[in-house]
Amino acid sequence: MSLQIMTANRLLGGGVVYFGENEEWTDHFASAKAVEDNDGAAALLTEAEKAEANQLIVGPYLIKVERNEAGLQPLSVKEGIRAKGPTVLYGHGTPANSSESVSSGPVKE
Repeated sequence: MSLQIMTANRLLGGGVVYFGENEEWTDHFASAKAVEDNDGAAALLTEAEKAEANQLIVGPYLIKVERNEAGLQPLSVKEGIRAKGPTVLYGHGTPANSSESVSSGPVKE
C-alpha cells in the first residue's frame, strides 16, 4: 500500500483540510498524518466518519502522497492544487501568481 493522508472540506467555509499528526483537522498539508498500511487507512476513515457525523467536515477521502526531502507531496495534480490553494484570485479572473489586471469593461471582439 502506498503512503496516504485524509483530506476533506471544512463544513463551515468549505476550506480544504487534512487530518493532522496532532489528531486534529488542519488546513496545512505539511501537517497531515500519513499512513502506509490498511490499519492506518481504516483509522483515518474512522476519524473522518466521526468528524463528518459531528458536522465538522464534508466529503472526506484518502489521497496518495509521497515523502521526499521537501516533506509530504501529493501525487496528483488535483491534490497539488487543493494543497496550494486557488489558481485564480477570487473575484478577479486572473491567475493567482499573475501581476496582470483585468479590465472591468465588456469583452470586445
